[in-house]
Amino acid sequence: MGDEVVLLGDVTPSLAELIEAGPERWLAIREGTAAQPRVPLADCQPLLPVAPRDYVDFYASLEHATNVGRLFRPDQPLEPNWRHLPVAYHGRAASVIVSGSAVARPSGQLGQGRFGATQALDFECELGFVCGPSTDLGEPVPVESARERIFGVVLLNDWSARDIQAWEYRPLGPFLGKSFATSISPWIVPLDLLPAAGARAQDPAPLPYLQDPNPTALDLNIEVAINGEVVTRTNAQNLYWTLPQMLAHATVNGAPLGAGDLFGTGTISGPERGSEGCMLELFGGERWLADGDEVVLSCPELGDCRGRVG
Repeated sequence: MGDEVVLLGDVTPSLAELIEAGPERWLAIREGTAAQPRVPLADCQPLLPVAPRDYVDFYASLEHATNVGRLFRPDQPLEPNWRHLPVAYHGRAASVIVSGSAVARPSGQLGQGRFGATQALDFECELGFVCGPSTDLGEPVPVESARERIFGVVLLNDWSARDIQAWEYRPLGPFLGKSFATSISPWIVPLDLLPAAGARAQDPAPLPYLQDPNPTALDLNIEVAINGEVVTRTNAQNLYWTLPQMLAHATVNGAPLGAGDLFGTGTISGPERGSEGCMLELFGGERWLADGDEVVLSCPELGDCRGRVG
């Protein structure tokens, strides 16, 4: 993150149109920014960088899935399908908000015959990846070319109302417990500029459409603070499924891709104590977010993603 911003208004009408133009145009814009006007970063107001037409959130961390599963299914923490496909759900694209936006405490059903404001508000430390150009209905994105369609990466906080989620998610998955707010950082950092690491071994080997010929992870250290107190530190290379695998799976049935579509990795947790990516794992249901609490996700390469409970 630098101290100045390059103005691209004379080069491209909008970020969505740039994403639609494809990788060659992305590179040309990056290489041509030296002569473009600049303004101090401090003079800029963070805005939502792109309005996604669609938003999907994955569940791609082995440790997170195991930790959460152990709380509810001690005898079988991982569902039988988990190591065979990147599990995901569709979120509400309209509730994606920029870092710094206030987050209202949501209400919903808390159990049988009970309605009210959530008493179990949580954060989820994730990456988001923004994709394009668009594809047509019935045009899957093969895993071997999926990396070329990943425009860039943001920090993402998938705010979660755990009590609402626990009551509603069976049999169709998260709904009101997740759809009230998803915060992202204001700067989309190109994938090629981020440090890579070797991807985790996958056992069993995935089906052919998920066999990534160049499996790599992102070596990004992320920490989360609540009211200035660091509660967890993790790294994106802990993810079990790769970004290309997630994108390939999301489109293998022919679902179209839109320029600027947003995909979340799911909570990123590591194997060490203190690397869990949400309060449910960190505190086992003994601590949740209070009104006025500010949550800040930080990464040297991606900046901050912050939000205060309103």
